[in-house]
Amino acid sequence: MSATERTGGNGGGVGRRGFLRGAALAGAGLAAGGASPPPSAGAAAAASAMPPFHGVHQGCVTAAPRRVTAFAALDVTAANRAELAELLRTVTERARLLTSGGTPSPVGITGPPADSGLLGERLPPGALGVTLGVGAALFDDRFGLGPRRPRRLTAMPVFPDDDLRPDWCHGDLSLQLQAEDSDTVLHALRDIARHTRGGMQVRWRLDGFASPPRPSGTPRNLLGFKDGIANPDAASDREMNRLVWVGAGSGEPDWATGGSYQVVRLIRMLVEFWDRVSLSEQERIFGRGKASGAPLDGAQEFDPPHYTDDPKGDVIPLDAHIRLANPRTPDTADQRILRRAHNYDRGVDENGDLDMGLLFCCYQQDPVRQFETVQRRLAGEPLTDYVKPFGGGYFFVLPGVRDGGDWYGRALLG
Repeated sequence: MSATERTGGNGGGVGRRGFLRGAALAGAGLAAGGASPPPSAGAAAAASAMPPFHGVHQGCVTAAPRRVTAFAALDVTAANRAELAELLRTVTERARLLTSGGTPSPVGITGPPADSGLLGERLPPGALGVTLGVGAALFDDRFGLGPRRPRRLTAMPVFPDDDLRPDWCHGDLSLQLQAEDSDTVLHALRDIARHTRGGMQVRWRLDGFASPPRPSGTPRNLLGFKDGIANPDAASDREMNRLVWVGAGSGEPDWATGGSYQVVRLIRMLVEFWDRVSLSEQERIFGRGKASGAPLDGAQEFDPPHYTDDPKGDVIPLDAHIRLANPRTPDTADQRILRRAHNYDRGVDENGDLDMGLLFCCYQQDPVRQFETVQRRLAGEPLTDYVKPFGGGYFFVLPGVRDGGDWYGRALLG
């Protein structure tokens, strides 16, 4: 399918030429005047809040979720492989500038402002995190990338209990922006959209937020339970190399080394029904205490459940969410995923019901071995009466941008 067919006729030559001109100007502006004075001690401390932009991996995969996020799936409207490469170079240039901070380059008195101005005259360093992935659709016949598709990258299948809406699923690219403040995320989204107009367009977008720990420990989802207690240790290189990062010799294309499979699920929570369920039933559905986060056979949030001492599920029911998601057996140890979720709130739906839920995101080496195996165990669990997945997709997070001469997807398109 051509770019024009995929975008309803709106991806024509004028937009693409505008994108290419804009990309050239963006690159010239960065080279000519994008540098900023050395940061103060305070600015340097702030910069450490986010992982460095350059690296073998995209650092925000393993970094703790920030308070605010915007997740967008995008359709590429570039006409050919050369324009796709130009698009990815432009996204890299913008992400590099937006994450490192500084003063946008002037464009002259006759041009529009170089920047939206949402963050003032100078962009703060270290305030933004960017994660970019590619979807299975990018490996169709448009760009000749079919033979280079990651081995497990497909369109997200429909699972039991799903109610997927096509306009909220899939995409050529995934883009996640994270920060502590909403204006930082919105500024970055507008900046990237401005500089890539004609090269890609938003297919769907959902904004999210992470609740602060209450009172401590793991943040809570909108059902009131702590979410992600049993995550693998993201600070452990050994754990991440075993469960999250694609390594050399894994059977994946060589260019994919250092990347990771990203699964995104948009999950509406039927909170008005949930809020009428008794506390004891809610806790049995999850298998944890609501206030403490502890497993029902434990006392503290991070206490491990002892399933072998409860073979019939008298304390933690056999169909409790935590028991199905992570049975904690030697056979399931390599099925763990790295959860990176945010809550969302979209107001009310057409029936006047509250429209809120979970922007679920997870990372793994192999979505079939990990996410899909877990998802099959969860099919029909009691929690499905109160949650309804309606969108999302499978993506492959590209390896990191290694230095100032590298760009997203360079090895893929090389």
